[in-house]
Amino acid sequence: MRSGIRGRALLAYLVALVTIAPLLWLLLAAFRPAAELFSVGWPSALTLDNVGYVLTEVPFLRYLANSAFISVVVTALALLVHSMAAYALARMHFRGRGIAFAAVIATLLISLPVILVPLFLVVRTLGMVDTYAGLIVPGVFNAFGIFLLRQFYLGVPRELEDAAQLDGCGHWRTYWHVVLPLSRPMLAALAVLFFLANWNSFLWPLAVAQDESLRVVQVGIASLQGQYASKQQYVIAAALLAAIPTVLVFLLGQRKLISSLKTTGLK
Repeated sequence: MRSGIRGRALLAYLVALVTIAPLLWLLLAAFRPAAELFSVGWPSALTLDNVGYVLTEVPFLRYLANSAFISVVVTALALLVHSMAAYALARMHFRGRGIAFAAVIATLLISLPVILVPLFLVVRTLGMVDTYAGLIVPGVFNAFGIFLLRQFYLGVPRELEDAAQLDGCGHWRTYWHVVLPLSRPMLAALAVLFFLANWNSFLWPLAVAQDESLRVVQVGIASLQGQYASKQQYVIAAALLAAIPTVLVFLLGQRKLISSLKTTGLK
């Protein structure tokens, strides 16, 4: 029995090591001297020149700030809009509710490259090209978030809403004071997913924003790959800086998710 447990534990450690090995190599390579960038062993010395160059000679802090601002705003708006739409589809009865939900789910079958041109034409008609609005508004809608929250709301006990209605609460107060607090575990999970998805977005920011001051971090890294093709140490340092916020958000979101599960009282 113990030998089997030890074997599974050893296998789990090996899989974890293989998974994080590229991240460890990225972390080490960002501080290697240029001459030892692709060496296998431990570098003869560690240097901050690569990271310092990216932060001082390239407007990479601007790219990071743009990505952070866009990701946070899109995440906040998406959680608010998606939770309201999901609550309406789960609890409110109105004509065409099933058709509306089917239309939302159908958008999951359409990828961004398919609608890239018509979406760009709409954004250009609205005058949102090369603006933060053009980067934010199209990213707010996400059918996956609406679907996930709707399924979660279907499992919320109706007795809680009935009690709120007996106290004189309408749909809005019931949603805001009863349903939304119970949604914190799901909202925390979706917040992590939405932030990471918008932080890593590349195609739409590349298409809608040509102004360098609006460039996001992934587009900035792509531009560095062309500009510093012979100096890959700067590209690797930029990739490391771009990966740090994603790791932090994941860790913070994981703690928030566990905390929310403890405070909701729902199993």
